[in-house]
Amino acid sequence: MVLQQEKHYTVEEFEAIADAPENADRLLELIDGEIVEKVPTEEHGLLSSNIIGPLWVWVQTHRKGRVVVEVRHRTLKDQHNARIPDISYRETNDPPVRKGSVPQMPDFAVEIKSPTDSLKTLREKVRYYLNNGTRLAWIVISEKQIVDVYAPDMEDLLIATDMLDGGDVLPGFTMAVKDIFADPAQA
Repeated sequence: MVLQQEKHYTVEEFEAIADAPENADRLLELIDGEIVEKVPTEEHGLLSSNIIGPLWVWVQTHRKGRVVVEVRHRTLKDQHNARIPDISYRETNDPPVRKGSVPQMPDFAVEIKSPTDSLKTLREKVRYYLNNGTRLAWIVISEKQIVDVYAPDMEDLLIATDMLDGGDVLPGFTMAVKDIFADPAQA
């Protein structure tokens, strides 16, 4: 949801707004100078959990990098974007960023399509990530139970019977597409 605004914000202006006490409970991102609020649903949270669980196990097993949920990333060269992938992974040993945006795009990003998201907008976000250093990205589309997979030189569409893999970003990581859409309450 784009907030009503009369101007385009820079990252510095945006971060002052996003970090203000009155916005502590809001999930805000900056897209091409516009402040956008993310409002995840329970389904969105379930799908995120189904992905983050196996990724967290992979990270713990390999002791390589950090996987997180809903963390803002930006590049130092772009003053009008601070994006929040639903899930992100960075291969790093640096201490976690404690204030503001991570000053680089993640190596791996996941976007989960909400009912209010357009696929076009999500694809634009993924292209932005890839153009700014992300090496692997997924778009999860629950109503069709498919995952669009993107890398700088590749696009693929996987269905429920397919297996996802982490490529050279998450070597050895695999996950069945159908597991993303599993609901333990419905089993």
